[in-house]
Amino acid sequence: MIYRKYSFRKYNKDSVQLFKREKYKLKKIFPKAEIEHIGSSAVPNLGGKGIIDIAISVPKKAIPNTIKKLQRNGFEYKPFAGDKDRRFLQKIIKYAENERRMHIQLTNTNSKTWKSMIALREYLKKHKDVAKEYTQIKKEAIKHAKGEGKKYRQYKKPFLQKIERLALEGYSD
Repeated sequence: MIYRKYSFRKYNKDSVQLFKREKYKLKKIFPKAEIEHIGSSAVPNLGGKGIIDIAISVPKKAIPNTIKKLQRNGFEYKPFAGDKDRRFLQKIIKYAENERRMHIQLTNTNSKTWKSMIALREYLKKHKDVAKEYTQIKKEAIKHAKGEGKKYRQYKKPFLQKIERLALEGYSD
């Protein structure tokens, strides 16, 4: 299957194995980094764009070197796609006859960004009704955006902000 960036896909359990395979490679490069599977592919039965999102947390001073090492390992750095607390990298992986987009959200250890990503994942796993609602919002966002990433993200933003607040209230390290 050829990858189309803005199309809705049902949850695919292969994502877990693809993440584990990539985490194994990343741990060889960054043995002390925290590496977590986040995003829709990390939440059972939550559909989405079929992207495997990976969060990596390293000390703030290690971020520039981490970006360089990720680039040497096939990831493309997108300097304007993240924010001051989160760097963004991506690559397309091939497996079997398929392609999957893999995104890395790189942040510093103990940042609010890190806590938010993990808390949101755990909240959606625990609250299946909210995950189901989020699935519907994602489907609507894809239709609304017509392939434009900014519109897609803006459509989902109010829902995600509300859920993130709830998730962080119950978050503990």
